[in-house]
Amino acid sequence: MRPKKRLFIGILGLVLLLFFLIGGLVWYTSTVGLSNINYILPYLVGIIFLVFVGIVGIGIVAIVIALCFPAPRLYFKRLIRLAIEFLYPAALRIGSWFGIPKERIEASFIEVNNQLLLSQKIELQNNNLLILAPHCLQKADCPYKITVNIANCHRCGRCPINNLIKLSEKYKVSLAVVTGGTLARKIIKELKPKLVIAIACERDLTSGIQDMYPLPVLGILNERPYGPCFNTEVNLEKVESALKHFLERGNG
Repeated sequence: MRPKKRLFIGILGLVLLLFFLIGGLVWYTSTVGLSNINYILPYLVGIIFLVFVGIVGIGIVAIVIALCFPAPRLYFKRLIRLAIEFLYPAALRIGSWFGIPKERIEASFIEVNNQLLLSQKIELQNNNLLILAPHCLQKADCPYKITVNIANCHRCGRCPINNLIKLSEKYKVSLAVVTGGTLARKIIKELKPKLVIAIACERDLTSGIQDMYPLPVLGILNERPYGPCFNTEVNLEKVESALKHFLERGNG
């Protein structure tokens, strides 16, 4: 089932509301019984607090507008970034209070991120795009180490790696298989792509999207018929659809 974008947006709005109410209550109780002279500092703090809440609120509104009305450029990018960075950790905690699994919130965030990317006019050449895949797509009993060199794959077809190589060859883009974030960052530093199509689980995609900012990362969730990090799968149609979306504009 496709993650719902409104889940992430709704929780961000709820967190901001709670933050506003708690902050307002703390501010009000701090002013009770103070003399007129001592009012200056609490009111100054209150104004700063309201300005910050307003800025974060504009960031959330900007996300909603960008999702509803796609445009060639993503406006208020910094405010959107601020809203996500500030509210995201609290959103996970608030979600747990309501019994919402962490993975659902992460998947919703990834869906929001992807929609924002797909709605923009990002023009790329083939050498500007990188497909980043996790090593768990490779069969666990395969003796060939492809995280060092993808060419070590013997292309037997038992796992999705062979088909990913075919896609990379068809669209003339780079492909790398990584064991984790450290190797992923090393490869990105070496290849310097302008956009990454990353395949991973919710946790790794969420952290990767945030850590790699401002580099745009489109996330595709892997499929785990045998559990996490073991003989995983990927929807190749989603990968190819993303490749077509970005490359047809750049090479057209």
